[in-house]
Amino acid sequence: QAKYLAQIILVGAQVVGRAFMRALRQEFAASQAAANARGRTERPQSAAASRIIGISLQEAQQILNVSNLNPEEIQKNYDHLFKVNDKSVGGSFYLQSKVVRAKERLDEELRIQAKGDKEKGRKAET
Repeated sequence: QAKYLAQIILVGAQVVGRAFMRALRQEFAASQAAANARGRTERPQSAAASRIIGISLQEAQQILNVSNLNPEEIQKNYDHLFKVNDKSVGGSFYLQSKVVRAKERLDEELRIQAKGDKEKGRKAET
């Protein structure tokens, strides 16, 4: 009987191991697909800025509650959120730093767009 019990345990372990490996492969494939999809939606400079600053454009827009890249609206929301989260008025330094990073990311995106517009203007002239 011990022999059968050992075989059952061994077969069970093999089944669980195979299921785990299959799930791991599926998760890896899904992760790769998501990374590729993200890469296609962002321009190369924008994707690089997201990696360098550590925050995506979408996340930065959500933090500062802006739907389009309007510099005045970004600055207004940034000023408000920065003051509200100031540690001296009982705010959170962590949230304040997230607001700063979001502003940096949006400023970088505006710079990238301005550079792209400038290059398009040059190409149109020639």
